[in-house]
Order: sequence, then structure tokens, then C-alpha cells
Amino acid sequence: MQAGQTTVDPAEVAKFEAMAAEWWDPKGKFKPLHMLNPCRLDYITRQIAGEFGRDLNGPAPFSGLRILDIGCGGGLLSEPMARLGADVVGADAAPRNIPVAQVHAEQSGLTIDYRHTTAEDLAAAGEQFDVVLNMEVVEHVADPLAYLTACRELLKPGGLHICSTINRNPKSFAMAIVGAEYVMRWLPKGTHEWNKFITPDELFDLLRNAGLDPVDRKGFVFNPILWTWSLSERDLSVNYVTASLKPA
Repeated sequence: MQAGQTTVDPAEVAKFEAMAAEWWDPKGKFKPLHMLNPCRLDYITRQIAGEFGRDLNGPAPFSGLRILDIGCGGGLLSEPMARLGADVVGADAAPRNIPVAQVHAEQSGLTIDYRHTTAEDLAAAGEQFDVVLNMEVVEHVADPLAYLTACRELLKPGGLHICSTINRNPKSFAMAIVGAEYVMRWLPKGTHEWNKFITPDELFDLLRNAGLDPVDRKGFVFNPILWTWSLSERDLSVNYVTASLKPA
């Protein structure tokens, strides 16, 4: 992909920009992410700690690591990474998300480098990171392979890429679209497009074609009785997450 080209889908950016001010409202339009966040963080922190030999019980365990949170939104993942001692860059293609994230980080006493930019522009600038967090973004871009290739270029050799998205099957249509957007009204109608969802096997193929080595995948499973999320080794039927490495 040439400099200046982008995989950003303007219509997808507009959806999230319209919701920017609600990022930190746990009962607002991003309620599903607030509910999912502890489960996401458990997976992310364990993967980073395992790959880089860090003790999560120690002080500032991610000190010395440079982490990119691509599609950072209001900073729901960037802030915990900063609290763990990482040098964090939060990037988002929706310009209105950035001041929301900046203000909340300042109020929280955190230093985070938030930027209105894209993965492609960061890669073209030669930016390098130990970890790239790519959570719930790949289903919103115009060209998933080009986007994941840019994410690979952003990693240092041996770097860790964590990517989550939504499976494509009748169950995901029922839960992620009908349930979340129409029944529970957690998200505005039209937030997701089912035909843009990606199966786990498709994502692994995309990651390999982008030059990454997939090493793990788990499901994020919602329990409607306990109203909680948990990690699953086998159930990747709706939300799921992958870990992959850039060859050293």
C-alpha cells in the first residue's frame, strides 16, 4: 500500500464519531464494551506478560514496552496499559474520539500519546511497537488484509499482535446485531454489518497472509444469566480474540 492510502471506511468512522462523547458512560452506547473490558484485559495482560516474561503482580510490569492501541476510541484499553507502566500510543481514525480520550487520561493522571491517525500512516512514518492491540476494529475496515499488513509493519521483530472481532454465522447475527442493536439496544442500529464479520479460520488466514504467525485464539462468551463475560477455549461462535507474532 502506497503512502497516503488507507483502509479506513469513512462510513464506519462516522458511526463511532457520532457516539464519541459517550465512551466513558458505562450505561451508554458503549455499555457492551464496558461489560466486556475486564475479560479483554485479562486475555491481553496474560498474553503480554507471557510473551515478554513480565510479572503482573510486580510494580509497573509493562515498563519499557511500547504499545499501540489502534482504534482506541475513548481509551478503554489504553488507560489500563498505561497504568501497568507501558508507553502507550492510542490511535483512532475518528477525530472526535481523541479529545475525549485525552481529557479522560488527564483527569486520571495518565500520560498517553493519543493521535488522530491510521495504522497505514503510522507504518509509513516508521513507527515501531512491541505490542499492537487491534480490538474490534478489523470488521470495520475497507480492506482487512491491507489493514493487518499495516499492523504487522508496525511491530518490532518478535512483537505481539492481539486482534479481536466477531464470527460470521447465524448465532452472531442473532446476538451481535439483533440482540445488541434491536432487542437490548446496547448499540445504535447499523453499528455492525454481518457480512463484514470474519470467521476464526478466515482471520488466521488473513493474519498469515499479512506476515504474522497466529499462536492462540479464544472465545469471549456472554452469560445472560450471570450477566458476565468469560474466556472460552472452544466457544468462538460470536466474539473471539487471537494472538499472533511477527517473526523475529
